[in-house]
Amino acid sequence: MSGAAETGPAQREEPPAGRKFTSPSALTVLVVVTLAVWALAFLIPPGAYDRDAEGAPVQGTYHRVDSDQSLVDRLNDLFLSPVNGLYGVQDAKTGEVGPDLAGELYGSAGVFLFVLAIGAFITVVFATGALDRGIGRLAHRLRDRGALLIAGVMLVFSLLGTVEGFAEETLGFYGLIIPLMLALGYDRMVATGTIILGAGIGVLCSTVNPFATGVASSAADISLGDGIVLRAIMWVVLTAVTIAYVVRYANRVRADPGRSLSGFLPGDREHDAAGAAEPPELTGLHRAVLVLVALVFGFMIFSVVPWSSALTGDADATPYGFELGWSFPQLAALFLVAAVLVGVVARFGEQRLSATVVQGAADFISPALVIVLARGVTVIMNNARITDTVLHSIEGVVSGTSSALFAVFVFLVNLPLAFLIPSTSGHATLAMPILAPLADFAGVSRAVVVTAWQAASGWMNLWVPTTAVTIGGVALAKVGYDRYLRFVWPLLAVLAVLICGFVALGAVWT
Repeated sequence: MSGAAETGPAQREEPPAGRKFTSPSALTVLVVVTLAVWALAFLIPPGAYDRDAEGAPVQGTYHRVDSDQSLVDRLNDLFLSPVNGLYGVQDAKTGEVGPDLAGELYGSAGVFLFVLAIGAFITVVFATGALDRGIGRLAHRLRDRGALLIAGVMLVFSLLGTVEGFAEETLGFYGLIIPLMLALGYDRMVATGTIILGAGIGVLCSTVNPFATGVASSAADISLGDGIVLRAIMWVVLTAVTIAYVVRYANRVRADPGRSLSGFLPGDREHDAAGAAEPPELTGLHRAVLVLVALVFGFMIFSVVPWSSALTGDADATPYGFELGWSFPQLAALFLVAAVLVGVVARFGEQRLSATVVQGAADFISPALVIVLARGVTVIMNNARITDTVLHSIEGVVSGTSSALFAVFVFLVNLPLAFLIPSTSGHATLAMPILAPLADFAGVSRAVVVTAWQAASGWMNLWVPTTAVTIGGVALAKVGYDRYLRFVWPLLAVLAVLICGFVALGAVWT
């Protein structure tokens, strides 16, 4: 998962000899951000917008206000920020957030539980071996059709990325994909691009990925299904472009191995695709699990999409009778039930199923805590009453810009944030409370802001060395990171142009 618990072979490797610096974890970064924001709150003047009936700020109504917070109050906010980030409640009259107030839930308890639930589900699915074997069978079946193999694997990885944030899990496939690619006359860079870019482009164009679209939509106070049409079109186009890019490079290397960017290690040219061992057949149980997984994610998409708005183009259209309008509480329950159902179908038994569900939730506690800490930062800003001041300063920068230019601005401004906070969940929770109201000022759908934000996060995670998917992937493939950058930068430029075009059109369209 992008932003999920980072597991896999890359984590078990010892750091290179002589290495003196390692990138801090997302949790550490957010602790530093929390302290920095708390300190800056002493310097930034408090202010507020007037709010409409739905609680959205009204453009042009910003005004300075007096803060009645003492030093003890500010220290208390800092101390309780993780608690408030989980289950802080916002007082309807004062707007203050605290764990013992009365009002609406401000914390991220719903998203927190949802992340743990989907972590349990995904872990149970992987424990059955069905997904690994299914991809292995696909790769072996296409072993003598190189371009089709690349396209097939990348398409599967991209599909998994767009619906559930499939990313770190790809680290386990290098041992399978690299020998196949070498046996077909390709180099290690083809295998690297197939895996990293295949999953990465899916995450970049997340449609219902709970760790990107889900968290961002919750922070922006919109439905997970809002904007899904634009994101789906982006996924189709950008996935096709990325596959074509990798296939073009692969064909060039096979025709002239001297043009390889990664070169060949001893023994690389001695692989034989025809002699590769065939993975075991899919059992009936594996097929049943794969069908069940497809049905669960298909139902999730159906349950969150505002069908009347999507089909008519009218955001205020009356919902159809079959629309469910589910959100995070229902989705958390769905994945918990689905995890149990998969375990029952796989005949795990009570003890193994219970242990796997608990282990899955434990593996995903890191991204869940990232969300909580990021939400705690917004609580500090809210109680210090500086959120609207920050919003007002950005409003001055983008005021007067067209809706298309505003959408491109959202994409660009999130690029450095994505570098500092590679966790998509933490980045979304931190940025959306500021960016979403800006969309209201610009007359742009908040769903477009979510799409532009996740595209920025996904684009950065295709190459930044702070992610396990990239740095772990090139290490497993034995490809130099500098060579990978040389390989991927033309694609990054093309993707950036396409993303700006899509979000600009989306802003105008909505």
